[in-house]
Amino acid sequence: MAKQLLFIPGPVTCAPAVLEAMARPMIDHRGPEFAGLLERIATGMKPIFGTTSDVVVAGSSGTGGLEAAVANLFSPGQKVLSCPVGVFGKRLATIASLYGLDVEFIETPLGSGTDPAKLAARLAADTKHEIAGIMLTHNETSTGVQNDMAALAAAIGDHPASVVVDSVSGLGASEFLMDAWGFDVVVTASQKALAVPPGMAMIAVSARAWERMGHGKEPKFYFDLRKAREFALLGQTPWTPPVSIAFALDVAIERYHAEGAASVYARHARYSAAIHAFADASCVHVFSQPGAHSVTVTSMHVPAGLEAAKIRTALRDEHDIVLGGGQAELKGKIVRMGTMGDLTHDDMLRGFDAFESVLRAQGHAIDAGRGTAAARATLEGAILAGSR
Repeated sequence: MAKQLLFIPGPVTCAPAVLEAMARPMIDHRGPEFAGLLERIATGMKPIFGTTSDVVVAGSSGTGGLEAAVANLFSPGQKVLSCPVGVFGKRLATIASLYGLDVEFIETPLGSGTDPAKLAARLAADTKHEIAGIMLTHNETSTGVQNDMAALAAAIGDHPASVVVDSVSGLGASEFLMDAWGFDVVVTASQKALAVPPGMAMIAVSARAWERMGHGKEPKFYFDLRKAREFALLGQTPWTPPVSIAFALDVAIERYHAEGAASVYARHARYSAAIHAFADASCVHVFSQPGAHSVTVTSMHVPAGLEAAKIRTALRDEHDIVLGGGQAELKGKIVRMGTMGDLTHDDMLRGFDAFESVLRAQGHAIDAGRGTAAARATLEGAILAGSR
């Protein structure tokens, strides 16, 4: 029987070697074996973040890592500038509001990325440096948008605000240069591009941010990053870690570096380009705007006369193919197809075949095989180009 394929923005399909690592016997989380494991994870994550600074881990989803960033960096009443481009950017702003921060927004139309010119103008107007924090999203899975982080870093320039980046669904799938771009806290999680089951957040913290955390007055206990750093020096975590997830993450990081970052980037870009080719040939229009397309998830309009729920149900029940649906105001209006996880060239084609079959069965007027052929040509063309 064919395996179920998860084309959702996470959790994603995991490689057998990653899943097998979770079956290892438990070890002492205060002993030397775990200390070595924790050190390998932190060291292996640094080049993925593009940093030489400390990386700490937390037993949580990515949302826990984002809450940790807010709770550790700021104090109640401080102003932060939020730049959401979808549901998850708004979630980070909600966390900041719950911690008593004064949240100001730069609004962006859904499907577009944050405008660097708008960000630069707002920061230039902040002559008294009242803005203490800037909250950015690297990749927004609810809309299929990826921001140009280099352009946003340039827009921030030498403004002294602490910069928090949600890279939960972006890190590892395309180049990220935390140190070069001057970001202070960057958060990612195990269940996205690294293709590990959910359970661990990885948080990279700049030297400037560590210093500023000493002045933060927000309450924190489980997500105290300075405590996590102190325990990391001992080869431990403050609280009981998800040891099995750590085993899996260790294997996934090793596999990531064995494949090579450039190859990982190319794979995600290739799969993303194939989805776009399929969408164009199938008259299923991509929702995200040019210049802001994510390489980890592509959002597509539901064709007129069709229902997103019925498309997704048929794919799941008849083909063992799982696509994501729209969230919040986009619910029922888009479907989302992810590229992360242990997916092969053939898996992608199987997904396209099934998607096309369901669209045709539900009344979408497209020629049989046209969308899949376009995707195949894109995949094969990209592979040939990469081999030259």
